[in-house]
Amino acid sequence: MAYFAGIAGWALPGFGHLLLRRWGRAAVYFGGIGALALAGVLLRGNIFSGGTGDPFDTLGYIADLGTGSFYFLAKNFAGSADVSRAAGDYGTRFFAAAGILNLVCAIEAFEIATGRKG
Repeated sequence: MAYFAGIAGWALPGFGHLLLRRWGRAAVYFGGIGALALAGVLLRGNIFSGGTGDPFDTLGYIADLGTGSFYFLAKNFAGSADVSRAAGDYGTRFFAAAGILNLVCAIEAFEIATGRKG
C-alpha cells in the first residue's frame, strides 16, 4: 500500500493522501500544486523534455516530470514557451517548483503509509 500511495501521489497531486483518507491535505496539495503548474503554463514557461544531454535541461526535466499528470497535460496541450520575457522565465520556475513540491508530497504520502509519519 505504501508504494501505491507514493506512486499515486506522484501521478496526481494529492491522490496519495486521498487514498490514505487525509482529505484536507489532499485538497490543499492538489490546489497548491495545480495552481503553480497552471501559473507556469499560463505564463508560457518552458516545459523541459528529456534526452537533450545538457545537465541543466536534465534537472529541469526531472523537476517538471515531478508534477506527474500535469506534466503530460502541459507537454501536449500548452502552447509554445516564451522565455524571452520575464513572465516566461517565471513560468518555467513555477512549473518546476510545482514538480519538486509534488515529489515531496508523494514522499510524505509514502511515509504516512509506512507508519513513519503520523
